[in-house]
Amino acid sequence: LGLEEGFLSELTELHVPMEVTRSVSAALLTACHAISSGVYSTVLVGGIEKMTDRWDKIRDDLMLLEDPWSYYAGGTPEVNHELMLRAYAKKYGIKGEDLSKLNLALAEVAVKNHAHALKNEYAQFQRRITVEHVLSARAQSQKPLGLYDFAPISDGASAVIITNETTAKKLTSKPVYVLGCASATDFLNFPGRADLTHFLATRIAIANALKMAGIDLWDIQVAELYDQSTVMEMVTMEDLGFCEEGTAWQCIRGKCESYEGFYEVNGKRLLVNTNGGLKADGNPLGATGGAQVFEVFRQLRDEAGERQVKTAREAPKYGCTQEFEGFGTKGYVTILGRD
Repeated sequence: LGLEEGFLSELTELHVPMEVTRSVSAALLTACHAISSGVYSTVLVGGIEKMTDRWDKIRDDLMLLEDPWSYYAGGTPEVNHELMLRAYAKKYGIKGEDLSKLNLALAEVAVKNHAHALKNEYAQFQRRITVEHVLSARAQSQKPLGLYDFAPISDGASAVIITNETTAKKLTSKPVYVLGCASATDFLNFPGRADLTHFLATRIAIANALKMAGIDLWDIQVAELYDQSTVMEMVTMEDLGFCEEGTAWQCIRGKCESYEGFYEVNGKRLLVNTNGGLKADGNPLGATGGAQVFEVFRQLRDEAGERQVKTAREAPKYGCTQEFEGFGTKGYVTILGRD
């Protein structure tokens, strides 16, 4: 019907082509294709969500569409995260003392992201939490995952302007380039997928984005991951290729135990969710991808203030974002770089 596009045209008094997508990451991918093809020189990408006053309806609609059988049995969006964690522990034989360490590692993911958010003026939650807070929080489906393992309900908006290289260099002396962007799609129904321990869409998207960018995975120094839960951040570390399967919790445990603020992978430091991630910066669904791009953009331009990442005394050269639509149904990866 063009309702959203018509409203936006009235609001901006513009009559340029406008399209509605489900997330900033999806719109960004479309914008990059349009610019690289030469159809357009500059594209505005934006997203907005107002969720706090209708979250129950959003939850019901999402669950009914994704998995009606689970919905009618009383399932909630949090259940899939619990199912993934249990499948992960079973597949990799994690039990006993190691299972306790895994649970501690997940708690430390939440602690890390809240600590990063303390330095982010736009974060929804600017307060420190402890491992004890996470472990003692009330369950959201069934233990061990509790309230602090999940991202909040959020209202928010984001916008990104994409232009061609010629225009960018006229506007700034330190442009940030979209070197690679890709997406992939998995089955809608999570319990019906062949592998419940990983996100296939992310694996396909990162491979294609790296190929487009022409860089190695280990060139990436900062990453914004879609941490709708602490389990998602852990699993995504493996799906992107930063950790071997079944080992990401050990990378987390190794550095976050004393809170050093980074993961050490392949002998290098990787800073993840320096803005606080969805966990603390906020989770306004479709607008989230723009916040991720904004954070990596600021890091590459050495404009992230107190949370600025430094490698060899300079800002990172490459960073990436990873986002989902649904529970891993659509996966997006965007790789950014600077001169």
